[in-house]
Amino acid sequence: MARKIRTGLIRCDTHGLWYGPLMADHDPLIFQRPPGEREKVTYSWQTGGIHMFFYANYGSPKQMTVPFVGGFEIVKLWDVDRHAAEQAKAVFFDVPEICDTPDQCSDDVDFVFIGDCNFNGEDHLELAMPSLEKGVPTFVDKPFSDTVAGCRKMIDTAKKKNTPLFSASILRFEPDFVKFRTRLPEIDDVNFATFSGYGLDPAGLVHTISATQLMFGCGISTVQVCEMPKQTTVWLDYDKNPRAPKQGVLIHTTMGTRPFTGLAASVFGSRTDIHTLVLGDRQYPHGTAEILRVIHRMLETGQTPAELNDMVEAIAVIQAAKKSQQTGQAERIEQFL
Repeated sequence: MARKIRTGLIRCDTHGLWYGPLMADHDPLIFQRPPGEREKVTYSWQTGGIHMFFYANYGSPKQMTVPFVGGFEIVKLWDVDRHAAEQAKAVFFDVPEICDTPDQCSDDVDFVFIGDCNFNGEDHLELAMPSLEKGVPTFVDKPFSDTVAGCRKMIDTAKKKNTPLFSASILRFEPDFVKFRTRLPEIDDVNFATFSGYGLDPAGLVHTISATQLMFGCGISTVQVCEMPKQTTVWLDYDKNPRAPKQGVLIHTTMGTRPFTGLAASVFGSRTDIHTLVLGDRQYPHGTAEILRVIHRMLETGQTPAELNDMVEAIAVIQAAKKSQQTGQAERIEQFL
């Protein structure tokens, strides 16, 4: 059996403990009922909230019902909330060492995973640079950074150290959207598309941008934000991509309560229309597994995945959206790339 990939996990939030149980051996019963004082809850997983999506056979809480990729061993972890780190340590059979600082997570490991569920990437450059400067392959959760300049600095450092680097949204690899994409020939000309969304903050907007890229490819050229009393929309347009909708893509960011963070998409064509609803956290472990397989290949080959370029474009789109919100006009993303 090949040696497992010694991994340092930075941030034990709901993404760190979303990816972690698909990466490494863990105790499903502790994952379901984390130990410690229940009132000290910083992240939703600490109440057992993720277990229900990974172990849906409720009569058998130790039978995983989503893909387990494995091949990793989490040996170090850090979180600003040490109590959360202690609970995560228990989930992973008390194997990991709890680090005092995030940069310690990149010492004596094969790989560093930087998780981020709810934040907007402002600290990702600070968190990633220690591992990159040590030449340790690194995954930076979405959004890659809060600016394209931050993305470029990480990419340049990784190139200088000849070490692979990756960042992605689960929606860029979600199998249900891959299946939906195969239906595009049904509609002939692709005229227009809409997505439900997860708000205008980068942590949520990056997902629907990534879903757009999965469906239609890269090459987004123009962004415009339209704010109304009960709805904010983000319009994305392409200049030269023949696969893209001729009238652009509209993201509805204000959706209210949704089923399991479900994401809906509609594509309108010259012959007919197609629609889908991907049931969010019920389905997203499959997209997570795809990312982990890409990471495996990255570590085997030592090569940065080509899809990292998609995430850089997504960050440029987010920056253009912020500017459009300020100016009220359509903005070109080339000014940020």
